[in-house]
Amino acid sequence: MWAEALWEIPPTAGMPAHMRDLLPPWRDDFAQSAANFLDVPGAGLECSGSASLLVILHALQTLSERRTVIVPAYTCPLVVFAVAQCGLQIKICDLAPDSFELDPTALDAACDDETLAIIPTHLAGRVAQLDDVLTIAKRHGAYVIEDAAQAFGAKQNGISVGLSGDAGFFSFAAGKGLGLYEGGMWIARDPDLHATINRVSTALVPLRCLFEALRCAQLAGYAALYRPLPLRFIYGAPLRRALRRHDLIAAAGDIFSANIPLHRVGSWRRTAGSRALLRLPDFQAALKLQAAKRLPPLKQLREVKVFDDAPGATGVWPSFLLLMPTQAVRDAALSRLWGSGKGVTRMFAHALPDYNYLLPLLAPAAVPNARDFAARSFTISNSLWLDDRRFAQIIKVLQESL
Repeated sequence: MWAEALWEIPPTAGMPAHMRDLLPPWRDDFAQSAANFLDVPGAGLECSGSASLLVILHALQTLSERRTVIVPAYTCPLVVFAVAQCGLQIKICDLAPDSFELDPTALDAACDDETLAIIPTHLAGRVAQLDDVLTIAKRHGAYVIEDAAQAFGAKQNGISVGLSGDAGFFSFAAGKGLGLYEGGMWIARDPDLHATINRVSTALVPLRCLFEALRCAQLAGYAALYRPLPLRFIYGAPLRRALRRHDLIAAAGDIFSANIPLHRVGSWRRTAGSRALLRLPDFQAALKLQAAKRLPPLKQLREVKVFDDAPGATGVWPSFLLLMPTQAVRDAALSRLWGSGKGVTRMFAHALPDYNYLLPLLAPAAVPNARDFAARSFTISNSLWLDDRRFAQIIKVLQESL
């Protein structure tokens, strides 16, 4: 069909919203339904993943006088803004070689008596192995907050991510699995810490009706337009304009406000989330099945590292995360694929020290592994709209680039 030629595959496999999700009757049970989905006792709903992190950090500030938070040198810039908005100091830590996980030696050296928390990242639905992080955190008396923004439903040894450490948070932003257009959720392992975070959220987060009305309108737009043909104009056209002017930050979607808004999620969006949650198990199962079929040809690419589940981990599959042998090879592939409409992109444009807008918030640090990861990595969408023909075209370009 001519329309399929104009399809834009989204960069991640977000679950499409249904218009019937938005119809009455309206309920108010999304947070508990999501907690049941994760098989955890309870969860807190916030207006974004970064707002969830803000609430967790404010709660920890009531429990400790420490004021430094350690974050990976390759992660979403919003993590930095959330830490700074709490008035806390940020330390960036290098990654392990050829990995998105924190380097244990660098992390141990970064920790001191002022370390309040460490924030490891579960990236692209893959589950970070946290044994070393937890050992180091315990030795230094620091909390561990798991950034599971892209990993709602992922598990480690049968237990939801976010519960290996002290707390964790998820994102329900547009395109991240289950979406409320914007939304987030936090969980905590210890009941007392859960109660503290909940009290802080109640006191800190205001009811902002106009802001919530905007989010409701955006969710309705998401339900109507999150489809391959409209995405050609909503997502694809701005992406290609950014690439033409060599604006990598805009192309990767890394333009953020330093002021993270806080407001209550209304019952209308919570109802939409509850109804979408009923479809999520089947949707994630379909993504897992498609990933199982597409991982073998990806892993056959010579000298390419394709990130998969480690022993004991069960991740989710919004996209495939790949690491090319050199930056030149990665860039050669992206020159043909990024902007092609096939759902190929960079996870983040840079390592954190290479965003000019973050420099006032970061102390200088040597992070060669994080910069190398940013220079050689990219993602391929696992959207169910990415058919076998388009996927084969991606494989062909990667083979030719190698």
